[in-house]
Amino acid sequence: MTPRDPVLWLPSALLLLQIPASFPLSGPSTVKGIVGESLSLQCRYEEKFKANNKFWCRYRLRTLCDKIVKTTDSEREVQSGRVSISDHPARLTFTVTLERLALEDAGTYLCGVDAPWLDYTSKVRVSVFPAPTAASSPEGSTQSPGPRTSLSALTRPRTSLEDTPGPSPQPRSLLSSVCFMVLVFLEVPLLLGMLSAVLWVSWPQRCSGGRRGPSDYENQ
Repeated sequence: MTPRDPVLWLPSALLLLQIPASFPLSGPSTVKGIVGESLSLQCRYEEKFKANNKFWCRYRLRTLCDKIVKTTDSEREVQSGRVSISDHPARLTFTVTLERLALEDAGTYLCGVDAPWLDYTSKVRVSVFPAPTAASSPEGSTQSPGPRTSLSALTRPRTSLEDTPGPSPQPRSLLSSVCFMVLVFLEVPLLLGMLSAVLWVSWPQRCSGGRRGPSDYENQ
């Protein structure tokens, strides 16, 4: 039996390397949460692991993982402290929920499936961020004293404009000026007529007084 030529089996080996490997368990590589809130993630497994127990642990060393919560044969939903796990065999997934997140919860975790010889795990990186402060929120900016003073300054001239009369005084002033002119035109002829009557009455007396004869002076 002669050995097989390496040139003949080399393409077959390269073909095997190109076939993508199937992972029995998969999950998100990174999840993010905020302090005080809750965080949920899902891990998917193959159908052959329906009856296996699922767990969630914190990754410490390469071969060490502190199991935080784990399902059992009789309980598909288990809670331990602020962490709960729920298995959904019909959907081939299980959900891990972390409640009331703290900054100390940030780190590397593993979602895993118990197997007789070797546990299958998927690494998940959990990032926790502080909650936003009130000063950076839009509500805090709207409650600052600056906008309140500017709004009051803008509304003050608006109320003064409403209190002051509009174009209505113009017809009144025009009417009063017309009445004044009519009275002037009526009173001036009347005064002139009265003055003419007085002069007309007093004029004969002056004329008679100026026409005295010499006899009058002699009698005096």
